[in-house]
Amino acid sequence: MSGSPFPGRDWDGEVYDRVSDPQFEWGLEVLDRLPLEGHETVLDAGCGTGRVTAVLLERLPRGRVVAVDASPSMLDQARTRLGDAVELHEADLVDLELERPVDAVLSTAVFHWILDHDRLFGRLHAALRPGGRLAVQCGGEGNIASLRSAIDAATQREPFSRHLAGTGRPWNFASPAEATRRLEAAGFEEIECWLEPKPVTPPDARAYLPTVTLGFHLAELPQDLHEPFVDAVLAGMGDPVTLDYVRLNISARRPPD
Repeated sequence: MSGSPFPGRDWDGEVYDRVSDPQFEWGLEVLDRLPLEGHETVLDAGCGTGRVTAVLLERLPRGRVVAVDASPSMLDQARTRLGDAVELHEADLVDLELERPVDAVLSTAVFHWILDHDRLFGRLHAALRPGGRLAVQCGGEGNIASLRSAIDAATQREPFSRHLAGTGRPWNFASPAEATRRLEAAGFEEIECWLEPKPVTPPDARAYLPTVTLGFHLAELPQDLHEPFVDAVLAGMGDPVTLDYVRLNISARRPPD
């Protein structure tokens, strides 16, 4: 993850790798709509543990993959999975600088953690060669609304409120119109942005929520309040826990010279 509102927080790459089947499946959908001939250089922007990156690599037998993530733990998992087959970098996407431009950018389940989309899209435009493609999916307008309500209710109660009051929300769930405007301002063309509901009922919500969605809040709480906070959020979600994910899909191109 990159350019997030809590840049000092690392992710638990080992657990994320185990519970991130929904994100992996969504990533494959995004990869399927990125046209590739097999010789391109592609940037995986926010590669996480490298599950989607490995499939991307298979589709580039004569190409090259550059993978970037800001989490050392995620990159450790990616390095174990991919070895030297992929060029891995620890970096924030909002400060991205590549030695050579790439033919395409792929990203899944990342951009909603980045508050400054204007800067983000500017850096990605600069990373692409003229004519290069952008294929993205992230959380969009309305994403995890029921979970956000449960989190808000928990944060207003003691003993959590004394630690979480005023911390705000860590996500940027943009609408298609907002994303289109920012992509246009960054210089992209052939822009398509649309929302898609993707509800998920995780088989182990107690492992899933702290790792995938609650890290920002848990980082602000003392360790002895982590489990009680997760309990409080789960209590507000019903049984079974179903997350009302809404994904923002983005397709765009940097204009040719």
